[in-house]
Amino acid sequence: MPNPNRGSCGYQSNEFEQEYERPSKSELKRQMTALQKLGQELVDAPRDRVKRVPMPEDVRDAILECQTITNHEGRRRQMQFVGKKMRTLDETEVALIQKTIDSWKGASKAETAAMHSLERKREKLLANDTALTELLAENPELDVQHLRTLIRNARKEQAENKPPKAYREIFQILKEIQQKQNAASQAEDADAADEEDDA
Repeated sequence: MPNPNRGSCGYQSNEFEQEYERPSKSELKRQMTALQKLGQELVDAPRDRVKRVPMPEDVRDAILECQTITNHEGRRRQMQFVGKKMRTLDETEVALIQKTIDSWKGASKAETAAMHSLERKREKLLANDTALTELLAENPELDVQHLRTLIRNARKEQAENKPPKAYREIFQILKEIQQKQNAASQAEDADAADEEDDA
């Protein structure tokens, strides 16, 4: 027969459990590793980009200093110092830095996609004469003779395994066209936004 007094001794079993408000050791370690990794990404980034990242001056100085160190042991120690500095940041500062780094990745993905698109256009120009006709129809300001010469020279370069001088020049022309189109569409977007504001 069960004892009716068992368990009813005036206190609850969870009264003696300590309440943990602070994160566990493993959680702290994960946070420190994430901050160290963020610091490493900043050290690996180009200096001019790092200078534009919103962060305290002392953290930026530590990162820029680390970029200049070539000695392996010195760099490792400076990297630890960068990690220590990163841990002084509050959550909003860390979020802002992360957002900036993510925007670089997005921008570089877009740049890579745009470059691949230009490369495909160039390949079409070399493979098919109608591609040139289409390009000229879209961009009548282009120098037809110059482009034809470049395409002929690029084909010759490929056939004879010569340095791709004309091949690169075609890419530059396509890139300039793309930049003009982007600038024009941005101007149109700005005009459309202005009209909406006026309405």
